[in-house]
Amino acid sequence: MEKEGLSEKRIRELASRADARGCPAFTDFLNLNEQNIVFETIQKFSFVKGETFGGYEGAERRMAALIPPDMPPEKISWPVCCIRIAPRSLKFAEKLTHRDFLGALMHLGFERSVLGDIAVTDTEAYLFCISRFSELICTELTQVRRTQVVCTLCEMEGFEYTPPTEKLRGSIASVRLDAVMALGFGASRSSLLSLIEGGSVYVNGKLVTSNAYTLKEGDIVSARGLGRFRYIGAGGQTRKGRIFVEAERFV
Repeated sequence: MEKEGLSEKRIRELASRADARGCPAFTDFLNLNEQNIVFETIQKFSFVKGETFGGYEGAERRMAALIPPDMPPEKISWPVCCIRIAPRSLKFAEKLTHRDFLGALMHLGFERSVLGDIAVTDTEAYLFCISRFSELICTELTQVRRTQVVCTLCEMEGFEYTPPTEKLRGSIASVRLDAVMALGFGASRSSLLSLIEGGSVYVNGKLVTSNAYTLKEGDIVSARGLGRFRYIGAGGQTRKGRIFVEAERFV
């Protein structure tokens, strides 16, 4: 699903399958652009609706389900598993990052599309993946960098994860998207304009292509290659009329 044309064709196939069988048809895990394509495409259909799931609230990579319009979301049985990846010996464990875990999985030959988010804590990580690959991952993933690890399946119900963030404060001319992004990513507004107009920026998972878009408190902004941040809000002005704002960048 790397090309937009192919993505739309595949979505149409899944929609037809869900309609014919009267049960959900699932995609692989999708990035924000692919999720946006799914919802833009299914707006053209009246016989299916779409839902997404990433294993926990706030997940960025998510699987989409195309389902009959009368099926409630809580009836969907998502083919998603959660795997806890922990060092075999905490005493000899390295400090591992998201990139380390993902690199180890890709090195073993697992495609990115079968892997969801990897929630990394101080001592371990939680990987969300397509269920049919879970046993193989638990068997094959035994080392990340030089750290020996043990993989075990765990329950997703009640799973919560708060990624580490750093607070950002500053004054900007307005709460337009480009202005807040300049603060959130530490970049110039002019350099961000091409990202926005080029379809590389998402607000709460929805594609936004206008730099004049006005953010609301709690909005999460994602930009390809730059990461993401949450806009917390504005409060007060400088003597020159600039607005004090606060955000938190996911690190």
